[in-house]
Amino acid sequence: MKNLRTYLRPWMKMMIIGFLIKTTGTFLELLLPGILSRIIDEIVPAGQMDQIILWGALMVIASLLALIFNITANRNASRVARNVTRNIRHDLFDKALYLTCEKTDAYTIPSIESRLTSDTYHLHRMIGMMQRLGVRAPIITIGGLIMTFVLDPYLALVFLAVIPFMIIVLVLRATRGVAMYKKVQKANDKMVTVVRENSQGIRVIKALSKVPYEKNRFHGVNEHLKGEEVRASRMMAMINPAMNFLLYLGMVGVILVGARRVDLGLCKTGRILAFMSYFQMISRSLMAVSRMFIMYSRGMASSARIMEVLNSSSEKDIVRGTYPDGDPQYALEFRDVTFSYLGIRDNLQHISFRLKKGQTLGIIGATGSGKSTILSLLLRFYDIKEGAIYLNGRDIRNYAPDELRQMFGVVMQNDFLFRDTVAENIRFGREVSFEKMKRAEKNAQALAFIGELDGQEEYELTTKGTNLSGGQRQRVLLSRAFAADPGFLLLDDSSSALDYKTDAALRKALQEEYPDTTMIIVAQRVSSIKNCDEILVLEHGVINGRGTHDQLNENNELYQAIAQSQMGGALFD
Repeated sequence: MKNLRTYLRPWMKMMIIGFLIKTTGTFLELLLPGILSRIIDEIVPAGQMDQIILWGALMVIASLLALIFNITANRNASRVARNVTRNIRHDLFDKALYLTCEKTDAYTIPSIESRLTSDTYHLHRMIGMMQRLGVRAPIITIGGLIMTFVLDPYLALVFLAVIPFMIIVLVLRATRGVAMYKKVQKANDKMVTVVRENSQGIRVIKALSKVPYEKNRFHGVNEHLKGEEVRASRMMAMINPAMNFLLYLGMVGVILVGARRVDLGLCKTGRILAFMSYFQMISRSLMAVSRMFIMYSRGMASSARIMEVLNSSSEKDIVRGTYPDGDPQYALEFRDVTFSYLGIRDNLQHISFRLKKGQTLGIIGATGSGKSTILSLLLRFYDIKEGAIYLNGRDIRNYAPDELRQMFGVVMQNDFLFRDTVAENIRFGREVSFEKMKRAEKNAQALAFIGELDGQEEYELTTKGTNLSGGQRQRVLLSRAFAADPGFLLLDDSSSALDYKTDAALRKALQEEYPDTTMIIVAQRVSSIKNCDEILVLEHGVINGRGTHDQLNENNELYQAIAQSQMGGALFD
């Protein structure tokens, strides 16, 4: 189990050094009022000018040393906070990349983004403040109280009477603060979700004239966030006024008792001035403690959210299984596979099919019928509920996730282009030669349009490739899938934006250039799958029909209906 101490431990030596430096500087500060009291009460009345200069010089030296030590300690604290937060952010990003799909769905992408940004920011502030004020404030408070007892125990007891009430205020507020700031961060997650959806779907929103609707939706989540922040702030805002009231109440008591003791000759003026200096130092440190408790509440709430993700299971935790092997003569096999996303109803039921090396399977069906789910299970984004999936006769659960996925070239239904060059989007961090990249572009029917771009393969794409047309984006994505010459190709609605002529050329290239590649093609167009060795027709997660294009066109009503609705170009291109 990872926790915050795990990340602080490597920096403990630096933190201890910082604590010692801060402690030294703080003790030097505590000496100053005592020196002032001695000058006023003893040296000035004696008229010893040389002693006044000497002790004054000591005050200046102590002040300068305190300044240097405090600055050094604060810089050290900032360094520790920065490094610890950097390591946490790095591990959190790494964990986010390897989270299982179930965990990613549970946390949601906006929540993970929020934990990587605002939560790490709050944690950074907490770690820095705890080092700066976590040492100084208690030493000033305790040391100041000790010094006041040395100067005048009676006045110190007056001030000490309000301390227990101040501690009660801090503890009561801090214990509730963590829970309330967790609610604030959850509300922030919802707002990030809306912002993310609107930024990604801005073209659709404008096209459908839904700007006012989205403004109202954002207003709703923003008001909810504001409400949670107001509730948390109101509760925590009670700390400062309550602390101020108690501090000034103690100060009034000290002034009244102090004035009386001076009149009676029981206390000297210098001691009263020193006492008031200590009182101000203690009051400032206690106010700092109150701010620290607020920051601590927010920081610990963020820490809990971060550690929740860091302690989650990930794909790195998946070990190779020892499941029985299948039939090695088949390159790919689904054997009576059943699967449910939420465990409420089965999204796929009893799916079975076999493909030999070089064969192609087409899958067609209505939206939500389970087409993309089959590909997700094959890539082991999710684990099946019943049955088995075999790759080259080996259960996919006996592969490490990375080893399994390196066998595939994939174009997902909602695939992504990054803000980088065309070449880097095709290579995608792999060792792909220029010749292989050119061959992939040619087979994906992308060579012609890439050649017309400024800089060709060095043309800079925007995020999601918005400076390309839909068909151009799909051809770049197909080039990425072809580039490494994978043994298996999974194409999920990868030609929906292509015109019929380009789609036909793509199908021809797949047949001629990849004869030994086993393929699964998910499509909405009958034309995209009609030449497949076998076609599955899915309906509500169940196989409604299977066979070749001609067989299904004769015997399956659902396939016939789909084909007839596409007769304008699907059956005769």
